[in-house]
Amino acid sequence: MGSHRRLAPSGFDRGTSTALCALSAAAAALGAVPADAAPHHNTRAEVDRLYEEAEKATQAYDKADERADALRREVRDAQEHIARRQQRVNTMRERLGSLAGAQYRSGGLDPAVALLLSDDPADYLARAATLDRIGVQQAGRLRELRVQMRQLAQERAQAAGKLAELERGRKAVDGHKRIVERKLARARQLLNSLPAGERAAYDRASRGGRADLPGLPDLAGAVVHDARAAAAVAAARSALGRPYVWGASGPSGFDCSGLMQWSYAQAGVHLPRTSQDQRHAGRQIPLSQARPGDLVVYRSDASHVGMYVGNGRVIHAPHPGAPVRYDPVGMMPISSVTRP
Repeated sequence: MGSHRRLAPSGFDRGTSTALCALSAAAAALGAVPADAAPHHNTRAEVDRLYEEAEKATQAYDKADERADALRREVRDAQEHIARRQQRVNTMRERLGSLAGAQYRSGGLDPAVALLLSDDPADYLARAATLDRIGVQQAGRLRELRVQMRQLAQERAQAAGKLAELERGRKAVDGHKRIVERKLARARQLLNSLPAGERAAYDRASRGGRADLPGLPDLAGAVVHDARAAAAVAAARSALGRPYVWGASGPSGFDCSGLMQWSYAQAGVHLPRTSQDQRHAGRQIPLSQARPGDLVVYRSDASHVGMYVGNGRVIHAPHPGAPVRYDPVGMMPISSVTRP
């Protein structure tokens, strides 16, 4: 799970609407939680369900939050561009004012009268030619000023639209953040209702699974030959024991996709923020060909991800209360394996 927490309007509309739709779908799927605690033998299943729903909503939150970060950068760039264009407009106005003043001071008399009164007609004609050139130059600069002012108005309107979309997105993200937090609080409440022994057993291993999946290669003692994968695996191992923090991407805490992104960043490789996007961030391979450093994506909706480290295990950030740890690669249904 995941986070912490410019001028193409169509890009934001598509990206943000997709992310917010995903958030809304996740919220709808969360449903109402029964008021009364389930019997002990059902409580663990209910906690798992709540964690899974919160995990799906968190990935949608991460997607929207990532888009909001990008939009904030676009708005900042747009505002800087608007400031530069405004300076150009101001400079052009000053130059036009200077030209107009010179023209007024030199052209106060009717040209025919001025020619009759001139002591030096040749000098007058030379000055008149200069005034004509000033007039042509002034007209050209005036046209350019009008173009610049129209573009400035358009850019301001686009920036205002982006700011409004950003604010709507921020409010929606905050609302869904509260939904996730309520689900997680309910899960903790249910866990606290368990007898101490059952609660301790859940804390030790809240996800079952098989390490000996058919066709999984035995990589005991294997050397990771890909330097980037080796660096990513080393980074993931260095994060063992750090807390799960939903929406976080390190280094002090992680959600599932945040851990993958951070680990590969230490190897100089950029991964997308969400597990759904990480699924497509490389070549998909059969589980039977998995090697350390491969991303193992879980569930049909790709709402969880871990890193295969060999010997039938993955490193992942499981859920709140469970630190980054090893678990069996078959701890839940695998949807794909990706080699970045």
